[in-house]
Amino acid sequence: PGGPGLDGGPALPSRRAWLRRALCLSAGALGLPQAGFAGGLKRGAPAPPLVLHGVDGTAIATDALRGKVVILCFWATWCGPCREELPALSVYAAEHAKDGLQVLGFSLDEPDAMPEVKRVGAGLSFPVGLLGSEYAGGYGRIWRLPANFTIDRQGRLADNSWDDAQPQWTEARLRRIVAPLLAQPL
Repeated sequence: PGGPGLDGGPALPSRRAWLRRALCLSAGALGLPQAGFAGGLKRGAPAPPLVLHGVDGTAIATDALRGKVVILCFWATWCGPCREELPALSVYAAEHAKDGLQVLGFSLDEPDAMPEVKRVGAGLSFPVGLLGSEYAGGYGRIWRLPANFTIDRQGRLADNSWDDAQPQWTEARLRRIVAPLLAQPL
């Protein structure tokens, strides 16, 4: 995996990557309930800590972002709905950074896809990094993409995309979920 295929074209994805893609896509398409996979996440409860290890070598801990509204965006370069939501999320993040919004983008790509992750990340207004595993600590196993979680200024879970049949960010969803959080003082 990672090098050219036998015919000189792109290599086929590894078996692990293929299985992950198939599970993510089929689970989302089936509309399976998400709450059982979220490790007991509850809106209004303290958000589990997570650290983004950025493609630029920086590390950003969610615990260090208290006072900001934080969106954890789980995506992959091979995920069509993710690639559709990233530009809108990037524009929204740039427009509202001054209001205290911070987006962290966790890619579920394999390490050999780092050049593509960096290329996509270079066009975004927020930091991205590889998650390194399909497990995201207290957020559970990320098995459906896109997956997004929103943390309020006090460090509480404000939105859990496992509970949303349509978890993809749209302008309307951002206005409904994130705008009210940005309007609240610390």
